[in-house]
Amino acid sequence: MKTLNVSLVQQSCGTDKKTNLNKSIDGIRRAAGSGSQLVVLQELHTGPYFCQNEDVEHFDLAETIPGPTTEVLGNIARECEVVIVASLFERRAPGLYHNTALVLEKDGNIAGLYRKMHIPDDPGFYEKFYFTPGDLGFKPIASSVGRLGVLVCWDQWYPEAARLMALAGAELLIYPTAIGWDPIDAPEEQERQMVAWRVIQRAHAIANGIPVVTVNRVGFEPSPDRSTGGIRFWGGSFIAGCQGEILTQADTDREQLITADINLTRSEQVRRIWPFFRDRRIDAYQDLLKRYSI
Repeated sequence: MKTLNVSLVQQSCGTDKKTNLNKSIDGIRRAAGSGSQLVVLQELHTGPYFCQNEDVEHFDLAETIPGPTTEVLGNIARECEVVIVASLFERRAPGLYHNTALVLEKDGNIAGLYRKMHIPDDPGFYEKFYFTPGDLGFKPIASSVGRLGVLVCWDQWYPEAARLMALAGAELLIYPTAIGWDPIDAPEEQERQMVAWRVIQRAHAIANGIPVVTVNRVGFEPSPDRSTGGIRFWGGSFIAGCQGEILTQADTDREQLITADINLTRSEQVRRIWPFFRDRRIDAYQDLLKRYSI
């Protein structure tokens, strides 16, 4: 049995980058102290979720990769001897920015990048203003703890992304996330949204026979220009096994470090009894390449 001990750092974020990064680092050190081999940080964990409005000054928050934050986190990875999944606002070139997740190896080096492919544009989530769609495809990142299928937030609603990662050999799916409620939504609508968010990702685990790791931010963040009521990020970070079973789950209203052991060898057994890959009709899926088939 190949067991991987994974920790998720669920945190709130303010406007002070140093404070936010120190929270992440504290979580990494605590996770490593308890025996974790892989630590996953939430989407854009060094600052507030700035995409609530469109403001060109927010581009100043971006940084290069490699850059100052990857240097700091690389040192922590080396110090703690853990693999880290981090999430940054990447400045690739003047006028070219990405929402980028990266894997830092235990020696502190960057093992690989994933640039967010699906970019939302909704009230309070104006990401198309800031992020160029990714151009690295759906390719797992090879690391000392396994082949990591790293995706980001809005990607988690797309079964195609999960499937392509699995078909490329990912041993688990990882989703750094920033999702929350509009405070004006009714409680029953808020509950439907959160349940749907959990169900879709657990379904990815089931459909592909691999574990899913999701870490979300938590706490209320006001709109920078007060144009909306802000977002209450619902936390609820979780780890699910390869049949969708919940191995651990965080609360919705507080910062939290959660940890679980993932049995990476179970995927082989599950895929034998649920042979979804065997029975795929790859000869009949051409319409998936169309926007709409009618």
